[in-house]
Amino acid sequence: MSIEKVWVVAEVNDGVPTTTTLELLTEARSIATTVEAISWGPSTAAAAGVLGEYGASVVHDIGDLGDALPGVPVAAAMAELVASEDVPDVILVPASYDGRDVAGRLSVRLDRSVITNVVGLTADGDEVRSEHGIFGGAQVVTARFTGERPWIFVVRAKSFAAESSGGAPAQVVELARVDAGAVDTARVVSRHVEERSGPKLDEAAVVVSGGRGLGSKDNYAMIEELAKLLGGAPGASRAIVDAGWVPYAYQVGQTGKTVKPTLYMACGISGATQHLVGMKGAKNIIAINKDQDAPIFSVADLGIVGDVLKVLPKLIEALRARS
Repeated sequence: MSIEKVWVVAEVNDGVPTTTTLELLTEARSIATTVEAISWGPSTAAAAGVLGEYGASVVHDIGDLGDALPGVPVAAAMAELVASEDVPDVILVPASYDGRDVAGRLSVRLDRSVITNVVGLTADGDEVRSEHGIFGGAQVVTARFTGERPWIFVVRAKSFAAESSGGAPAQVVELARVDAGAVDTARVVSRHVEERSGPKLDEAAVVVSGGRGLGSKDNYAMIEELAKLLGGAPGASRAIVDAGWVPYAYQVGQTGKTVKPTLYMACGISGATQHLVGMKGAKNIIAINKDQDAPIFSVADLGIVGDVLKVLPKLIEALRARS
């Protein structure tokens, strides 16, 4: 028995699928004959073209959830679809806040286990093996399901490359919303949209990150200016996020965002394994640190041993002069 059908939990914002959604659709094409998407929101139909382009033949649309949190209604609708004997072999879920919530609730409803923190998938006949980084990514282990299908995998962002298949727009099929009762009473009462002037951190081609070596919160302004001059996004190590210098949304690493830019600059970051997990996939890495033995230099393509507070102003000055 081979892998016939994969469902991808597709997150869509303002009619545009998230990058992780496109990554999962791309991977799903490589392991299954049929790929379908499960989505929700007022703009799902508008995303059918892109979802189809990346491999989805059908989009099961749960519809506009209003101010409800997605976890309960999405998991309930998916479980109902599985009960109707439309059973996929594999369900791929993005490791986002909503994705993890959906996966956990679906696990309970279907009485199936979930494999999380996936960074790679391999299909071999009727078996799918997942890869997981452990010890801060220093080692990779594999796992597999031995129980009934569907097998639910929660996948980290940037684990796969998103590549278009040139497919036709996906067929949109309305999926009835299920009455989940008392567990579906939580509501979103307000939303805050992060203010930014450049690209998103996890989608930027250039990321400039700062760490404790900056010395103070005020010095982080140099990271933001350098990122702006390079057309990139500012990032941070967990140390300065925990210190309250910058918001959590800036954090790169095992407990933050995973980035794979063309250029990653680590400024005043020692390079703990938890940070390396989130950025070592960058195509080019530049590290600036006054400690020549800092672990960050082990992954750097170019290392500058020096005081970041002296190097950054000179770099910013040179870039200003060129622009």
